[in-house]
Formats: sequence, structure tokens, C-alpha cells
Amino acid sequence: MTTTHNVRIWAVKKHKGKTKTTYRVRWVAAGREFGESFQTSALADSFRAELLTAARKGEAFDVESGLPVSKKREQPSMTVFELACSYADMKWPDSSPRHRSSTAESLTRIVLAMLRDNASLPEGKTTRKALMIAFNTKHRSGPHPESITDAIQAVARKSRDVTDLAKPDQLRAVLHELDRNLDGARAASNTGRLRRVTLSGLLDFAVEKTPLESNPLHEVKTKKRTYEVTEVDPRSVVNPIQARTLLDAVSTVGKPGPPLLAFFGLMYYAALRPEEGASLRRNDIAIPQPQLNAETGEYEYGWGDLMLRGARPEIGEQWTDTGEASEERSLKHRADKAVRIVPCPPVLTKLLHEHLQRFGTARDGRLFRGARDGGRIGSTTYGRVWAKTREIVFTPEVAASPLAKRPYDLRHACVSTWLTGGVEPTRVAKWAGHSLAVLLRVYAKCLDGGEKAARERAERALSGW
Repeated sequence: MTTTHNVRIWAVKKHKGKTKTTYRVRWVAAGREFGESFQTSALADSFRAELLTAARKGEAFDVESGLPVSKKREQPSMTVFELACSYADMKWPDSSPRHRSSTAESLTRIVLAMLRDNASLPEGKTTRKALMIAFNTKHRSGPHPESITDAIQAVARKSRDVTDLAKPDQLRAVLHELDRNLDGARAASNTGRLRRVTLSGLLDFAVEKTPLESNPLHEVKTKKRTYEVTEVDPRSVVNPIQARTLLDAVSTVGKPGPPLLAFFGLMYYAALRPEEGASLRRNDIAIPQPQLNAETGEYEYGWGDLMLRGARPEIGEQWTDTGEASEERSLKHRADKAVRIVPCPPVLTKLLHEHLQRFGTARDGRLFRGARDGGRIGSTTYGRVWAKTREIVFTPEVAASPLAKRPYDLRHACVSTWLTGGVEPTRVAKWAGHSLAVLLRVYAKCLDGGEKAARERAERALSGW
């Protein structure tokens, strides 16, 4: 441990933030500036008095931490890696499988940014995989391949102390890494926001564990990114004619296409999320039997209801409580056992009847299942079918555009169609399963090709008709 007697201690500085006031003690040891923030002036004065007393007694100060040697010994020692493991364990019980995976990814970025400069680690992909395992409460203990164990041990040895996070330059370096992808490109706005939320939670946890006196994010000045709610690109939203043409073409996509027609129909006609459609069971749909029209000789279908009780987000079994991949969860942003009722229009009623008659259900009653093991229908499978459908329907120029690029765009189109049709926004929000604020800020977009009609209505209004 390198020490110095060259110490200068400055007066307590009061800092008024937007939500609270803090008091910062600053001092210099061997030409390096250090600081600690406190919630009250009394705590700050007490800490400063300890520094002054140590300096007057001629006590050496540690150059790395800036603290008197005696106080350095009192400080609880914890590395960022140890803190991150404890934080992951604390968050695990109350987090969804997808949130657990997201938290582990963010912690991996933070820990890698807080390794000592002389860190010699295995190849980057191996180290990142090892850290994702280390931040998985269920699977941390192993057994694991030797390469994974060696990588975890190397990170544990090279991880910096938690107190280094209070150093402005070090914290800024971490924030910079969180805003970047592995290739160095800037991360998506929402990705960066989620990573910073994890960092803030980790620092608050460090305060609880006592290595830090306060969350340094409140003190360090950085260039803030503007995080906006991602809006639906109007160019991605199909109109009714385009949607029906696409759905008709799904059945022509070889063997995997026909069993997915009703799956895509649920997204377009009822605004279901893919994970909600993947969880839908036979006893969740209340649809009337078709009625034969004596005059036309054709069957007619009526309105029904879909009672959504859960969802099956696509996630690996290592993040779930049951050990089952894509285990069933409650509806998004809803309490356990909450039910959302969505109207089923006649055209969707027909699709569901035809699907049940032709393909039946899985053993547990699910309408859609994987071709091999009968498990959750995978995004890779329905993504390939949708990509092939767009190639069949669209010209190369349109296929290269954002129009209905993803199956999820069918949900956007459904919500936009409801709004365009005059359904009140509060009811649309209820059917779609999100708040009114999200509806108006994210989903209320014009249908493709609807801009001209909207401008004509505006022109008539300006003409005083």
C-alpha cells in the first residue's frame, strides 16, 4: 500500500440538487483529489474532523483511497464483482425471467468496465458467458466447464473495489461503456436506459451494504442522453387490404405456414402480443358455432371473446423458476391471475374454428406448439414464415421497406385500425393491455395509405364545409 503525508483538506461544500441537498468533503492526497458526500452537514463535518485529526497526528494517508491508514482498515472491503453477485441474488426472487437476464447483461457490462487495467482474461465471448452464469442465482454454483470457472475466478481477482465507483473519472468510464454495443456503436436509447437503471440500483445497493456513503450518480456530472418512448413507425403499419393479403398468403408458405395463420390472425384482429398468442388455450376462447345460411349455403361466424390469462415470453430455462423454457407468466404489467378480455371479430372466429378443426391443440390445450417437441412456438419459426410471406406478397421495393417488417407490426396495425374506426381510446387501451398514455404516445399512428384521406379531411375542415 502506497502512502503519503502530503495532504490538504478543504472546507465542506454544500450541493443543492433537484431533489435533495448533500454536503461534500474534499481533500487532496499526493496531488490526487478525493471526495465523499453526506446527507447532512453534521456527518460531513464529522468526517472532515477525522481527516484533520489524522493529518495533524502525522498519520499517513493511502494514495489509492485517499483515506488515513487507520480509517482505510476500517472500510469494509468488497469488489464490484462481489457486489454485483449479491445484487443479482437480491433481485432474483421478485424479477421475471426476462428481467433477470436483462439485469445480468447490464451487470456484465458494469463489471467488465470495472476491471483493473492489467486484467488478463479469457477471450471476450467466454468471459461474458461466464459472467452471465455468475449473475444467475440458480446456476452460479455449477458444475461448469473449466473455461467458465477460470474466467469467473479471473474476473473475481481483477475486479476493482466498490469504492472506486465513487471516483468521477471511473464512473464516467462505466457510463460510457453502458451506452455502447460490443462493436463500439451507440446502443439503442432504451437499452442504454435499462443499463443505467441497473447501475443506479447497484449503487443504491452499495450504500445499503456500506461500501459507499451515497450514490455517486447524484454527484457526477455527465452529458445526459434523452430517453424517449419509442414510437411506432407509421411506415410499418399495414392497412386492412394489405393485412388480409398477407394473412391469405401465410397458408401458402409450405408446411409451417398453415398452422400459423390463426397465430398471425390473433395479432392483427385482436392485437395479441406473440407471447400471449403462444399461451392461448382452447378454454380461453369463447366463440359461437358457425351457423349455416340457408339462402347462400355458406356458414356465418359471429363475435366471440378471448380471455387472456397469461403469457409465455421466449426465455431460456436457466432464468425461470421451474426450469422450463418460456414458462407461463402473468400478463404484462398485470397482477397474477388477472384476465384481459379481448373481442374476437367474426373473421377471427372463423380462423380459430378452422385451426382447431385442422390442427387441434397441444396436450395442455394450447392452440399453437412447436413442431418438434410441442413446446412454445418459437420466434425463429414464425419469423421465417413471416419473412417468406412478405416476399410472396410484396414487390422487392416494398419488401425492403419497414411495412409489416415484423409480425409484431400486425399488433400495431390492429390498434391503429381500432382507433381509426372510431373506438374510444380508453377501450382500445383496455383491449390492447396497456395504459392510455402508452396508447396515445406509442400506438396511435396512421395506417399505411391513410395520410391522403386525413389530409383531405383537414382540407375540408379548413374550407369551412
